Amino acid sequence: MQKEELLHLHMLMVHIKKYYENTTNEEIETERYNTLEISPVHIHKDKKAHKDALLTLGEEIVAHINGHHAVHVVNYSPETATAPTQQVAVEH
Repeated sequence: MQKEELLHLHMLMVHIKKYYENTTNEEIETERYNTLEISPVHIHKDKKAHKDALLTLGEEIVAHINGHHAVHVVNYSPETATAPTQQVAVEH
């Protein structure tokens, strides 16, 4: 993956966090991400730093969601994916 693509994904993950917080009125604690002291606009930082930040932020978002919301299991099969009139998953 190119550094430019990684920066784009990092920015996208920050937007996902902000969108989630705005729609749920829940703050996602990102203590580990914050200690890295890197944001997507820090283009001078190296590729590894952005990769670590992206993965850390993703882990903290997922941990928050798993800790605050019930998990919905969706049974998936290849037959379901090819049937365009059936819903595979429903958001609650």
